[in-house]
Amino acid sequence: MRKKRRSSVDKGEAATTTSKAKKSRSAGRQPKAAAPEETNESVFNVFLREAGVTLKQGGTSNEIAVDQVVFQKRIQQQLRKSPRFPGIVQEFITGLESHIEDPERFRNCLLPCVPQLSDGDASSVSSFQESLLRMLLGIEMLQTPIINTLLEKLPEFMFDGAGDGGLSIPRIIINQLKWLDRVVDSKELAAKLMELVSVAPVEVQRDIITSLPEILEDSQHNDIARELNTLLQTNTQLTVPILDALSSLNLGSSLLTEVREAVMVTLAAVQLEDLPVVVKFILHSVSASDAYEVVNNLRKELELEQCVLPPVLQASQSRMKSKGAAVSAPAAGSSQDSVTLILDGIKSAVRFQKTISEAWLKAIESVHEAEGHKVIDLLVLFILHSTNANQSRRGAERILKVKVRTGMIQEALLQKTFRDYSQVMRGYFSSILALAQSLLRSPDPCVVPFGGHMYRLSFTVFDSYCQQEVVGSLVTHVCSGVCGEVDMALELLCGLVTEKPSEMALYAVFVKGILDYMDNLTPQQIRRLFHLLSRLAFGPQQQGSHIQDDMHIVIRKQLSSTAPKYKRIGIIGGVMIIGSMGALRSKVKESQNGSLPQEMFRQVTALLELVRSSSESSPEAAALYYDELANLIMTSTLDPQVQENIAKSVLDDFQDDFVVDLGPKITGGGIAINLLPLLAKDIQNKGEQQSQTKKAHKRVSPLCLSPFFRLLRLCEEKQHHGDLEEIDALLGCPLILTEMDVVEKIDSLSKAEKEFFCTLLFHTINWFREVINAFCRQKETEMKMKVMTRLQNITYLQTLLEKALAGTPGYVPPVANFDGESTEGVMLSTTAPANKAKKDGTGKKRKAPGKSSSDSSSLLDETTDADETQQEQPEKEKEKEIRQGVSLVSYRQFFRELDMEVLSVLQCGLLSCSLLDSELNTKVQEEVLLGSAELVFLLEDMLRKLEFSLTAAPAKRAPFLKGRTDKSVGFSHLQQRSPKDIASCCVQLLPALCSHLENCHNHFQTLLSENNGVVDGPATDVQEHQLMSSSYQLLLQVLNTTFSWSGFSLPGQRSLLKKALGVLAERLKEGRSELTLEQLVKHSVEYLLNFRSTMPNLSTALCLSQLLSTVSEKGGNPATYREQTASLAKGFLCQAWVTANGERERGNKFNEALHTLLSIYLEHVDDVLKAVEEIAGEGVPELINASKDESSTSWPTLNRQTFLVFYKVMMAVLEKAVRRIPAGKISDNTEAQSEKLLTWNLAVRDFHILVNLVKVFDSRPVLNVCLKYGRLFLESFLKLGMPLLDYSFKRHKEDVQNLLKTFQLSTRQLHHMCGHSKLHQDTSLTNHVPALKKSLELFVYRVKATLTLNNCQEAFWMGNLKNRNLKGEEILSQRSQGSDEDEDEDEEEQRSLLPQEQSEEEAQESDTEESKKTNGEENVDQDDSTDDSE
Repeated sequence: MRKKRRSSVDKGEAATTTSKAKKSRSAGRQPKAAAPEETNESVFNVFLREAGVTLKQGGTSNEIAVDQVVFQKRIQQQLRKSPRFPGIVQEFITGLESHIEDPERFRNCLLPCVPQLSDGDASSVSSFQESLLRMLLGIEMLQTPIINTLLEKLPEFMFDGAGDGGLSIPRIIINQLKWLDRVVDSKELAAKLMELVSVAPVEVQRDIITSLPEILEDSQHNDIARELNTLLQTNTQLTVPILDALSSLNLGSSLLTEVREAVMVTLAAVQLEDLPVVVKFILHSVSASDAYEVVNNLRKELELEQCVLPPVLQASQSRMKSKGAAVSAPAAGSSQDSVTLILDGIKSAVRFQKTISEAWLKAIESVHEAEGHKVIDLLVLFILHSTNANQSRRGAERILKVKVRTGMIQEALLQKTFRDYSQVMRGYFSSILALAQSLLRSPDPCVVPFGGHMYRLSFTVFDSYCQQEVVGSLVTHVCSGVCGEVDMALELLCGLVTEKPSEMALYAVFVKGILDYMDNLTPQQIRRLFHLLSRLAFGPQQQGSHIQDDMHIVIRKQLSSTAPKYKRIGIIGGVMIIGSMGALRSKVKESQNGSLPQEMFRQVTALLELVRSSSESSPEAAALYYDELANLIMTSTLDPQVQENIAKSVLDDFQDDFVVDLGPKITGGGIAINLLPLLAKDIQNKGEQQSQTKKAHKRVSPLCLSPFFRLLRLCEEKQHHGDLEEIDALLGCPLILTEMDVVEKIDSLSKAEKEFFCTLLFHTINWFREVINAFCRQKETEMKMKVMTRLQNITYLQTLLEKALAGTPGYVPPVANFDGESTEGVMLSTTAPANKAKKDGTGKKRKAPGKSSSDSSSLLDETTDADETQQEQPEKEKEKEIRQGVSLVSYRQFFRELDMEVLSVLQCGLLSCSLLDSELNTKVQEEVLLGSAELVFLLEDMLRKLEFSLTAAPAKRAPFLKGRTDKSVGFSHLQQRSPKDIASCCVQLLPALCSHLENCHNHFQTLLSENNGVVDGPATDVQEHQLMSSSYQLLLQVLNTTFSWSGFSLPGQRSLLKKALGVLAERLKEGRSELTLEQLVKHSVEYLLNFRSTMPNLSTALCLSQLLSTVSEKGGNPATYREQTASLAKGFLCQAWVTANGERERGNKFNEALHTLLSIYLEHVDDVLKAVEEIAGEGVPELINASKDESSTSWPTLNRQTFLVFYKVMMAVLEKAVRRIPAGKISDNTEAQSEKLLTWNLAVRDFHILVNLVKVFDSRPVLNVCLKYGRLFLESFLKLGMPLLDYSFKRHKEDVQNLLKTFQLSTRQLHHMCGHSKLHQDTSLTNHVPALKKSLELFVYRVKATLTLNNCQEAFWMGNLKNRNLKGEEILSQRSQGSDEDEDEDEEEQRSLLPQEQSEEEAQESDTEESKKTNGEENVDQDDSTDDSE
């Protein structure tokens, strides 16, 4: 029966019957045709035909002749009006079921109907119609059964996959259910769909889940969300559809949070390609209140590192095989795509929700270990920077700088990010570039290298557009003229030329542009610039040969200039180009033996000759040429032909110019350096007209002596592999000089004679320095002895020079370093009147290759305390007014630079030194021995070198932003070595330094035992004592500077640090097995503590304390050594310091050292508040009771001269300590509250003692300190202490009340000090008054708030407090005379004390008393207001 019916329906062509006359239109014929078959047709077919739908067979869509609303209305009416209602509905459904049993017809019913066109009139039907089933679903009485039918039908097609035309039947079935105008039984539908999900394959599950929000009504959303949440935790495959659905459902906030937490838990298990959806869901479901927590958790859970690494490794390998073909590793590509999508999700969240961007910044900021930072942090910072919001951009930049400065985000992380996520990072290139620029421009030297790494990695990893931008940006940095920036940018460009010569060659023209901006560059930077340009233009592969001609033109132009500045650039550049053109080639195809091509050699020779002839015009230019050439020979490997060409005439020329044969008439014969006659002739020539330019006279200037010898020595070394036998006669050969005792009668000489004598001394010292540079590495004992003699000559000559300079004001020494700023200008400007001005003028000279400013003064150095020679001491006091003392420190740049190798001389003399220093005093030397003056000389030089190379660079970079003083003067050779090299050299010298340290210790120990423990006993040789003190202090400073090197904290330098600490530990226990770092630190500290008993002065003691502190920080747990450091510092503070003359140590340097030492003590002591109380409560009263020049007995360093130092440190430390007390929280238990109250009690008591000391010590500086730190203390109390009092008031009434009472006394004293400041109209004090008054007033109202909070506000009242001076006397003013309301202070005090006498009754009473006390305080402040209005 059913089959028959179905076939008849199939045949039925047009069933568009309309029952009403007005709708008959052109369909009049059709009913007649259909009428005979009506008996066999099902209700379904009949009703449809009558309602206006024609069912079609095969692939043709069903047709509809009426509007779908009309169709639905007709069907509903037909069913309702049928006599068989409601059974007819079931018949209709049965008809439908039988119709759709055929898959083809079922498909037809699921697809949209087509409007039926007849006679060209289609206006009644809209162009798009729903599918038949969907129209039927819109009829409420049919909806539920049809849904059931459809859902029962769905499993038949579940495993079919997409049919022809890519149609998935299950998906179409689900689509029928979406967006229905009304769902009759939403709950039932939800249950059925979820049931279906539990059995369906993944594809269908996904379709159903993503459609849920469009199918169900809002009332079902929460229930379905719970079910989806459960499903989410069991099936990670469905994560994406479930989250898609959830983000579209209308959920309550608590449920949303629950879902989000569940998602967060499964985050680690989610597939990489699903992560973007998960992240997006999490971030878009965030409310402002929980943004930080959510983002923080997301940051922790998001492990991008694990997602990307393995595929990227494949990608990088494939990239090596085929340049840039990242496509060959699809896995890598897809993982990078997923990361890109994740970041896009984050970016959109950040961009549209301010709270999320703030939360990310906060989350990244809250990480406190370097290990805690991940790749995601860097990527998010780049995202935040790339959004247009100013705030997030600035925030990202700030946090990156802070993190880099503190070492939290390190280069390794940056490298990993660039290596694994290059594709992702490319999208943020503009942000990376902007951040790199900002870091490189930063005045903070700690962050500059990180900016450099960002540039370098961007160049290496990104495409050519980015490379071009990077080079352009670096060139801009170089042209900026800001020194730190220029150095870093040039270093990066050099690095890129070395790493990627062929890529860099493309941008050679950009780099060449810097040649127009050379005016702002220092010689070292010019050297760098020409080095990198000549590498590009003339390097082995010659990729940048297109700029060769330009380079030649620039050099010729500069060399032919008459201005010394440009000639200097020409010489430096020319020599650098010779270096690149004449570099030793590895074997290449153009010449089989690897030697230089003939044409190239000809060019090198021609250029060499050009530079040489151009530099002959002035001695300074010639000297610079020799220095640059020497530098080149030392630092680079030249082709043997070029090497030979340079060296061939050097030896003969030197002999002709500077050496004379003494002949037999002088005992011993031999040769000598012809210095005196040369200098005389040189001065004579200068006096003559400049027009007589006789080459011979010009060439042989004593200026060229040292540079020429340096070149000669380096040529010999290179040719004979370190053997200097050919020239060893020069080490011991004499110089022709004047009598040295002239110095005694220097004042009787004429100005010209004095200057001649000084110049002679400078040349001689520089000659000796250069000789020591040359021969310091010779192994034979005889040579070592001669080097030692030359060292003694230098220290002796320096003492003479100090005397000579003292008598020769306004003298400018000969230049010793020739690449400095305006050398000729300096030589001619000798007429300037004051020595001081002169030094400043020359002190601004630029960097110099051989500038030995570093090593100048034998006995004077700004870093040391007691190094002034006694004979200078009284003289210096007198001269202070007229000019700076003749400390050679100011003349540093007029000495040649000592090489790092010279420090190896420190290893001498250890055997004899252990025989004790009595030997040294008598200068009995059987072995190569280092005298104490020579030791000081070498150590000062070493300390200066270390401070230049190893100290964090603010010293190097900051000044360039302010002025043009160049700290790098005299460190040219040193600048060419990395800090790591320098640190390694120091570690090699450590055993020798330790031996010297022990000798100093033994020297002072012996001295003390000979003098029966008295420092200034009869056995003390004052000068010797002073030299040994200087050595002792310098040794400790050298060790401290070495161990303070920040490089030790880098992972790669760990072994070097262990080696260094091992040296110290071994001195104590030899033959140790391999120790851990912690054990090494422990032994090193033990070793250093042994020196505490023989400290000659406070500065040395301070150096030991600093060294101990530095070494103890190298271990994993510095806290274990705090006590030792504190007790060491305390021991020194409790020791009376006496100079060798028997006087008590005093003066500014002593006070500075004391300040630092006291700070070290109070920083390391366990209980700061107790320590402060000990000094202020015991030491100071002892001082007050002592006579005028006496000290405190328990703290001998505390006397009237040093009181200010103690006071300032104690105030500062107390204020810092209270800032660290945690703020009171309402959640604190009683014990925590009591503990904090007790701490505040101690702090307030200390503060009270310190403030009251002002009554005794009322000098301006003390008042200034008290006002400044008093305000800061008061602010901390208001911020951290008052909340604690709010919460503890009821539990600890007595304590709170006593604390406020004590504090009230202090605030009253501060109030008097404000009055005193105003009375005396002392601006340095009154500057502090307004802010302090404001805080005092705040304090009063804050106490009132506390009382109100604890329900006793009625006990609070206010009165006016009188203005008084420091002694408590009333300050009369119009205002205070006319004021009747003034209460007397003492009266108030009594009233506030009254309730106490009645002993404790109930809370009320105590409250009253509290408030009365308060209003007493209140008065303090009320009066402030009167005061301010005066």
